[in-house]
Amino acid sequence: MRDLSRLYEQDYSAWAEANAELLKAGQFDQLDVEHLLEELTDMGKSEQRTLESRLRVLLAHLLKWQFQYAQLADHWREFDGRSWRNTIVHQRTELKILLRKYPGMQRLWPTALEDAYADARELAAAETGLPMDRFPRLCPYADAAILDEGFLPAPESSASVSGT
Repeated sequence: MRDLSRLYEQDYSAWAEANAELLKAGQFDQLDVEHLLEELTDMGKSEQRTLESRLRVLLAHLLKWQFQYAQLADHWREFDGRSWRNTIVHQRTELKILLRKYPGMQRLWPTALEDAYADARELAAAETGLPMDRFPRLCPYADAAILDEGFLPAPESSASVSGT
């Protein structure tokens, strides 16, 4: 085990292969349990961070679409929101892949959504220059709509956004 601990510090791939071989052989007493537990814990946290990060970007773009699109489209005829739409499509695709590859992530969805939305709201406010209270405190989008390829929130009119 001491050798495995050293190997962990020197050659992660060799360490992982050695532990896999020990598991296959049923030599559990030879495993580097301390580092295995650390890696398993970090793996779960990493996937959760990825879920939250992708949700944050997606939700921020949905908010910008809903609360700023009309204003920008009214001011710049050439603005069609294509880059926002592309980001929305990309993040949805990546989220679907993540949830398909790691179905256990579904149980993390409610917490990840809540955390990501709070950050997305701040991000949308910072990127649009709109006041934070312009965006709903709670996520206004249903879970199914968030991942629905056909869903884009209806843009608010530029008059309601500018307050006129």
